[in-house]
Amino acid sequence: MTSILQVAVVGHTNTGKTSLLRTLSRDTEFGEVCDAPATTRHVEGTQLLVDGEPLVALYDTPGLEDASGILDWLDEAGGGRQTGADDLERFLASPDAAGRFDQETKVLRQLRASQVGLYVIDAREPVLGKYRDELTVLGLCARPLLPVLNFVAGPHNRAEEWRDALARLGLHAVITFDSVVYDLQGELRLYEKLRSLLDPWRIPLERLMQAREREARWLRQAAAETVADMLIDVAACVMVVEGGGRQDTEKAMEALQGRVREREQACVDALLNLFRFRPSDYLGERLPLEDGQWGLDLFTPEALRHYGLRTGEGAAVGGAMGMAVDVMALGTTLGAGTAAGAAAGALLGNTLDLGRRLMHRMRGHRELRVNNNTLRLLALRQSQLVEALIHRGHGADQALKLDTPADETWRKGSLPKPVQKARLHPEWSRLNDHAPGTESRTRAQTLDVLTRVLSGDAATP
Repeated sequence: MTSILQVAVVGHTNTGKTSLLRTLSRDTEFGEVCDAPATTRHVEGTQLLVDGEPLVALYDTPGLEDASGILDWLDEAGGGRQTGADDLERFLASPDAAGRFDQETKVLRQLRASQVGLYVIDAREPVLGKYRDELTVLGLCARPLLPVLNFVAGPHNRAEEWRDALARLGLHAVITFDSVVYDLQGELRLYEKLRSLLDPWRIPLERLMQAREREARWLRQAAAETVADMLIDVAACVMVVEGGGRQDTEKAMEALQGRVREREQACVDALLNLFRFRPSDYLGERLPLEDGQWGLDLFTPEALRHYGLRTGEGAAVGGAMGMAVDVMALGTTLGAGTAAGAAAGALLGNTLDLGRRLMHRMRGHRELRVNNNTLRLLALRQSQLVEALIHRGHGADQALKLDTPADETWRKGSLPKPVQKARLHPEWSRLNDHAPGTESRTRAQTLDVLTRVLSGDAATP
């Protein structure tokens, strides 16, 4: 027995074989995906590793296009359509195998060199006779075949028709696994089916299944920590306006908005990298990232309405939506008549450090922060992105498009206590010019609590 399980991924042209391998290997760059037929012209391989050790080798093969022609060749060669392994050997040794049937020959040779084959089916396609011929030819390789129904997440698929047709051919072990809409349980069922077909490979496949479950838990935890870190940075961010004029305040507000936008973008980039996706994988019509910027800007009433948040919080709405001005430092809102069209909004009152604010007031300084609605909006957007990435297959070729999230957690009630606590600690925010506490133990503890809230491991405090 070889040290690595060899799996040939076979099937008709354009059924999503390469997309399946991308999802199983978590590699968006593997192979070439295109709507044109016969995109894969050669056998390409990748390995699935556990703790650095390769356990499974997956081989992407060219699409089958003329299995019926091979059966005709065998019939004319005297074997008839009831052929066996000897007839296949005669075919593979013929000039036609290296010429007219070159693409099919590569598939058959790879399947014979493997322990098992995954026969990928586009479940949206009707059941046609050519697929029966493909299964007949592949059966000559004397290797177990596991049919995989791909593209089953959409409403227009023929999965039940395919199950019935495959059962009539004696193939009852059938798996559904969508390479675009990822489902952890679907992947685990695929490995479970392989384990039942290949008893000598039971232990490596069990290890792979356990590793995938560990990876899923770790990814959710790491994603929640990434979002929590961003929220603490923004909640603790304070911009002091040293001048007393309105122009100074407006300039500071624009600078603060820029810092918050950049911090959210950094969070998006980190999440995409964490889940091994490309920047181009997140370009939606309603919430796009275009040229590195949000298409629906964070600081607009439209963004709040899109996420079901009230545009009020006791503030007029204007072009600088999402800013809060410390009432102890300023004494009044900026008003909607400023050049920025600004709203002070969500005055933070007595929840902030009174001594520091009084000191700033005596010096004629003002403090600017983002308001609660901005923090809610950030949490909703990033939590929604995390869920979308968790369920996105690496074989997807369309950019993510996110609609209004159904989660009510961040829309109602008080902000989680870790976020409220961060308000009191400007030294925790990397967005501030002087932040000596970004690596402090108390910030790390607060980050841990907020991470558990975001990951669902603790009730929202």
